[in-house]
Amino acid sequence: MVGRQPRPELGPGSVPRPGNGALRALAAVCAVLFAAAATTVSVRHGAPLAPEQDTVRWAAAHHGEPVRSLARALTATGTGLVPYLMAVLAGLLAGRGATGRLRAVTCTVVVLAVGQAIRYGLMELLARARPPAVDWAGHATGYAFPSGHATTSALAAGLLAWGLAHRCGPAVARTWCAVLALWAAGVGLTRVYLGVHWLGDVVGGWLLAATWLTLALLLEPAAFRTRAPRAHPGATQPRGGHSHE
Repeated sequence: MVGRQPRPELGPGSVPRPGNGALRALAAVCAVLFAAAATTVSVRHGAPLAPEQDTVRWAAAHHGEPVRSLARALTATGTGLVPYLMAVLAGLLAGRGATGRLRAVTCTVVVLAVGQAIRYGLMELLARARPPAVDWAGHATGYAFPSGHATTSALAAGLLAWGLAHRCGPAVARTWCAVLALWAAGVGLTRVYLGVHWLGDVVGGWLLAATWLTLALLLEPAAFRTRAPRAHPGATQPRGGHSHE
């Protein structure tokens, strides 16, 4: 009698998963770029580069309606409850069975929460000042680098894209991944348009999110490893069967 095969906790991925070598290389590149941006901020004591100043000045001169209201509405989706709802949805889409969904939801929420904690720690450590408040067209608190909205929305978009890749067909998954990428990019850019972040803060948030998401993807096999079932004491080999390797 042959034992039953273990039921996988994740749905079959419709989009091919990159190899570990490619993921490690991507994580290293994003980490190095983020470190370079953070070092630049630290060495300059938070002083903006000329292109950052020009971007804020341009945004301040274009705070007309209805673009300003649309930017405020979009930027509001990049923080608070929405990213966590996206993380939960990602787990529900990726998981298979009650246990698989519970584990997947736990993992996605933990990835988002830890990413936010890392971002907050770096923000406090670097303590970069925001652009002058006179140019603000939105609400903001705390330090500037890396942008919390940019980091959080990119993390949420990446997690939901992962969940969709385990649930939908390749064409649908890629379409939604593109939509999610545009949403995260839009949220980040609204922070610059509203005058509450320098452009480098947003780019830093994207790089930090990309680094953390790639590391999380490397840990996916360990987090969802399925144990092989134990052989039943009375189990016998199929008649005439020999193992072939």
